[in-house]
Amino acid sequence: MNVGILTFHFSDNYGAALQAYALRRWLTEQGHHARFIDYRPAHIEHGGHLSMPTSPAKLKANLKVVYLAASSFLHQHFGHQGQKEKFVKFREHFLGIPGGTAPSDNDESLAQARSFDLIVAGSDQIWSPSQHYGFDPNYFLDFAQSFPARKISYAASFGRDRVSPSEASQLPGLLRHFDAISVREASGVTLVEQATGQTPANVPDPTLLHNNYAELTDRTPSADADPYLFCYGLRSPDNIRQTADLISKHLNCTILSPHNPHRRWVEIGRTVHPDPGEWVSLVKNARFVVTNSFHGTVFALLFRKPFIVAGLTGDKATANARAINLLRAVGLENRFTPAFSAQQVKALMASEIEWADVDLRLTALRQAGDTFLSTQLKAVARHTQPEGQPHE
Repeated sequence: MNVGILTFHFSDNYGAALQAYALRRWLTEQGHHARFIDYRPAHIEHGGHLSMPTSPAKLKANLKVVYLAASSFLHQHFGHQGQKEKFVKFREHFLGIPGGTAPSDNDESLAQARSFDLIVAGSDQIWSPSQHYGFDPNYFLDFAQSFPARKISYAASFGRDRVSPSEASQLPGLLRHFDAISVREASGVTLVEQATGQTPANVPDPTLLHNNYAELTDRTPSADADPYLFCYGLRSPDNIRQTADLISKHLNCTILSPHNPHRRWVEIGRTVHPDPGEWVSLVKNARFVVTNSFHGTVFALLFRKPFIVAGLTGDKATANARAINLLRAVGLENRFTPAFSAQQVKALMASEIEWADVDLRLTALRQAGDTFLSTQLKAVARHTQPEGQPHE
């Protein structure tokens, strides 16, 4: 059958690219045709439109728009050209998105989704309300309410463990378009329950649907012959810098940090510019992983790497919910450090991880994802079966 995926497939972000790759790969491995709905809203990475600053909240929203627009301009014109080309080639080869083509008109791309048998919203933080835009109804499939396709979410994330009262009041109307809902975090289960009165499925991020990434790693040899610590930090250098520095000194190895176009701080260790496949290889071959990223945590678990999740601090701490939920699910919540503590870091370095138990829990998560998606595909098959044909 024909499956449309609506997610952040267009972002030069490792987690976004890898979750898109993993969901499409799972669907194609089941024998289906899966492609991305080429919706690329300006507000995600380019800021979008300014509004009249009639309140402090709108003034802050305008500042966010200006920041995103400036960051996008700098990345586009002064960013690392080799890395940008690597993302284009990765999307072309692994996501089935032709390189060198201009993005489709958003309205046209959404309208073309009428031809799909199944539309999947997710995964990633597609339901995270931004400061400057709020919820995007299209990621709740508002545009497809009259389309004949079955409409589901897979591992959609709110990106946080709570939303504001005004945002919560919008959710019942936004969620009404789905035939089935699944979310990535346990905190998302609660938000959907409060909005709909129904309990959604709790499924893993698409990257956890697979335990073999040889397709990516075998094509990219280890980037560094010498032992290294892999440090992947987003949003803030607080906690993660001190943690990485302490561990690298203890292990006597260098720090490799993938380039982050939104970084506003002095680099941590040595900056490298991998494509998403090379990024996965860097995790696989690292001696130790320090991250504050959800997907950094995912691949440390998949490759059984000793790791620490150095939590974001201050007003960014709400974004820790994604990694904490995952760590709790695999019984490793103790690998999270809410703030830098040399004593805690040293204790975690000395602590062995019971990987056999972690693998069992990851297998259970994978089975939950397989079951949800397989059930939805069967529901589509029953709905589209010609009259007179017996159901299996």
